[in-house]
Amino acid sequence: MRDFYRIRRLPPYVFEEVNKVKARLRAAGTDVIDFGMGNPDMDTAPHIVDKLVETVRKPKTHGYSVSKGVQGLRKAMAGYYDRRYGVKLNPDTEVVATLGSKEGFANLAMAITAPGDTVICPNPAYPIHAFGFLMAGGVIRHVPALSPEQYLSGIERAVKHSVPTPSVLIVSYPSNPTAQWVDLDFYKEIIRIAEKHDLIVLSDIAYSEIYFDNNPPPSILQVEGAIKRSVEINSLSKTYAMAGWRVGMVVGNSEICAALARVKSYLDYGGFTPMQVAAAAALNGPQDNVEEIRNIYKSRRDVLIDSMKRAGWDIPPPPASMFAWAEIPDKFKHLGSIEFAKLLIEEAHVAVAPGLGFGEYGEGFVRIGLVENEHRIRQAARNIKKLLLPDSKPEPKRAATLA
Repeated sequence: MRDFYRIRRLPPYVFEEVNKVKARLRAAGTDVIDFGMGNPDMDTAPHIVDKLVETVRKPKTHGYSVSKGVQGLRKAMAGYYDRRYGVKLNPDTEVVATLGSKEGFANLAMAITAPGDTVICPNPAYPIHAFGFLMAGGVIRHVPALSPEQYLSGIERAVKHSVPTPSVLIVSYPSNPTAQWVDLDFYKEIIRIAEKHDLIVLSDIAYSEIYFDNNPPPSILQVEGAIKRSVEINSLSKTYAMAGWRVGMVVGNSEICAALARVKSYLDYGGFTPMQVAAAAALNGPQDNVEEIRNIYKSRRDVLIDSMKRAGWDIPPPPASMFAWAEIPDKFKHLGSIEFAKLLIEEAHVAVAPGLGFGEYGEGFVRIGLVENEHRIRQAARNIKKLLLPDSKPEPKRAATLA
């Protein structure tokens, strides 16, 4: 393969080793319980699908769409921010509809990065946070982020010891992969630091509606003055179980949104118009499906934490997101996250994501997606128990419940 510059800047794909084992076992007919990928398994609500079908029957919707999204969708996104956070946005200048949050983030990096710009990025983090800027020619200053407090305490140190001085600061809560949650005071401190050091703030809030303890995550745009230097990246993928629809948004500072819209106008068109119309219906319509999805994830979380504890693996209950962030059990820590993940597939037929895939500070952990039903979660725990507690007696089967 040619030694292409941008490809050379990308590290090896950490998840590939685990994926190869998973593919081999499945090819041999093994049933692998897969917690590795954050792919929602619920159905998109019928009223959203119906709107898609209704709109796709109109031939005039089959042409190219404007790259920053149709106005109706941008108005719906602004309306969501007003209802949910009390943040008023101009849909023409402060909202850009994107092809999912990942594309939005990557093109943001392309829009605002000059070669050699330094970007402060949490570690562990969702890979696009670092790699989007690496591909755009930036330099990543990783700051340990195994807790929000650890990340906050490391940001000023990173600014002081970075040359050139950083220009961008990334935050992402609820966090993928650590599932951590922050309150508005955290964002107030982030904006204080950003104002002090003249930083642009990118806040990825793709899991804003997946929370469990009556603790809806705030938006950084609720902080006074935040919109002067911040944008937020959000998505319909998890909130409405619309991952394959590829509908996201970047909202906030008008200059940053304009830069993103300009770049997108050269690189792509907007998503298929019927999908954008259906996405507007999702945001504007009844929200009981959002509550239903949230409750499903909460129930799965509770079953996972309880059943894994019975299997000998104490996992902290995540306060938000569709993931649990689990420290490798003591007897297997010497393996590291990749080898432990491979062992789980080989011996327990359970797939998880190795923490190293989210950055060096993710080593020693694995990410477990709440993407299998409760029966499958319990089965995974039984399989893992044989690995963690090989001498334990099997639990008695539950008695059948008569209707």
